[in-house]
Amino acid sequence: MDVHVPYAVTIALRLRGVDVLTAQEDGSQKLEDAALLDRATTLGRILFTRDDDLLREGALRQKRGNNFTGIIYAHQLDVSVSV
Repeated sequence: MDVHVPYAVTIALRLRGVDVLTAQEDGSQKLEDAALLDRATTLGRILFTRDDDLLREGALRQKRGNNFTGIIYAHQLDVSVSV
């Protein structure tokens, strides 16, 4: 989870048995988008974000043929949380 994802989303996913690691818990909350995506890839994790810039970074990597584990994107206004 990047820093733009509310903690309530993390809790809701964990209650459903999803293994979630936040950037804050990992100590990577201050990394720039490219470095954060590299960190997620190093850990073998898909990065969940609500940040449009990370989508652009992912698209750029795809265009260049650079591998990364993946991005899950949820628009800030289109996704609600239910616990």
